[in-house]
Amino acid sequence: MINYFFENIDLKKIDSNISIWLEDLILSENKKLGDINYIFCDDEYLLKVNQDYLDHDYYTDIITFDYVKGKTISGDIFVSLPRILDNASTLSQDSEKEFRRVLAHGILHLCGYKDKTEEEESTMRQKEDFYITRYSNF
Repeated sequence: MINYFFENIDLKKIDSNISIWLEDLILSENKKLGDINYIFCDDEYLLKVNQDYLDHDYYTDIITFDYVKGKTISGDIFVSLPRILDNASTLSQDSEKEFRRVLAHGILHLCGYKDKTEEEESTMRQKEDFYITRYSNF
């Protein structure tokens, strides 16, 4: 099940098509849906998570905590909505597209994709682009 929580932001609802799309992504990667919690928050909330749990002292758009067991995908995915909007503006991207990119990014990490090397990052971007394109089917 995919759950959505909101901390320190005004957004209180996510389009139901997002869940359908994310479940399709998981199944397309030959995985099973477990429990996934998206926690949408502001920059300061996510900075505190980054400091407290990862010992990083910088802003980010997403942090994924992996609770995957075998092929069952579970985890907590923290997402900073202000960071997404800022990134979209900086990259001259549509904010909805950037929002979907970040949501897919978290799931792809749970599916085993990394983004530490240039090659891994390239694969991650290709996967994100592929699934963002598929969103229009939902």
